[in-house]
Amino acid sequence: MNLNIYFRKSVYLMLALALGTLNSCSEEVNENPLVATNVDASFTITPVAGAMNTYLLTAQPKGVIVSHWDTGDGASPGKMNQVISLPDAGTYTVTHTAYGAGAATGTSSQQIVVAQTDPAKGNLVQGGNFATAADQAKWTSAQLSPSGAAFWSYSANGATIHLPGGGAQEGIYQAIEVVKDREYTIDMTISCPSGLDETWFEVYAGKTAPVLGTEYKENRVMGISTWDGCGKAKFSGRLSGVGCVKNDATKTVSNVVKFSENGTIYLVIRSGSNKTGNEPITIKKVEFRGK
Repeated sequence: MNLNIYFRKSVYLMLALALGTLNSCSEEVNENPLVATNVDASFTITPVAGAMNTYLLTAQPKGVIVSHWDTGDGASPGKMNQVISLPDAGTYTVTHTAYGAGAATGTSSQQIVVAQTDPAKGNLVQGGNFATAADQAKWTSAQLSPSGAAFWSYSANGATIHLPGGGAQEGIYQAIEVVKDREYTIDMTISCPSGLDETWFEVYAGKTAPVLGTEYKENRVMGISTWDGCGKAKFSGRLSGVGCVKNDATKTVSNVVKFSENGTIYLVIRSGSNKTGNEPITIKKVEFRGK
């Protein structure tokens, strides 16, 4: 027999056997190798030395493309080696959602028990949960929408901004005492049940007292802006994780602020929209803490 013919027949036979073997074991084979079938979301928790109530969350890396972390305020995108701070005493459930190839997911949860509140990181915001009339009284309306077209409402679930479009906006604020050159972080839980269109949500920390009826613009710290690429799909989590508006001082996405002198600053939260049909945005657990 011609050796070339013999070789080709041998190759065909081996291919046929291989395909037959694969077909007979199809239940054990990932028929689409671009989609992960099992994503391991396990992670470890390590206290950070010298930093009270601060922890390093380390996800196992195999097959994980993206990590989302949730400490009880909603999941936010993060790093596979994520440092978190839990200033207040309590029991926290940390959930890691790991995303693999083809958007396959896996989840894993662990608890952290924080025995003692960090006295250096107490929350300077008053009424940050908006749950009671006393909480709500700590906030002043900026009166940016005299007709009431845009307005904030309050409940046990938080503060909600209602935006009718047409450029209407409204804001709330409160005064906070700060120490010179100390770094602070600002954050809050924020959610919206659907994507937004031509909408902004911004947080400021300025030294100038707000003037009622005048748009506040001093020292923007963070926020959500559909023009900058966030808020276009439904979201729920910490503003520091889901926001994309750059900090005026650092020119990066950062929730850190500091001030050149002791005294009073004003935490201002305002939001508005050019388009109709946007669903309300809700916030709670507003925080202003020393680092």
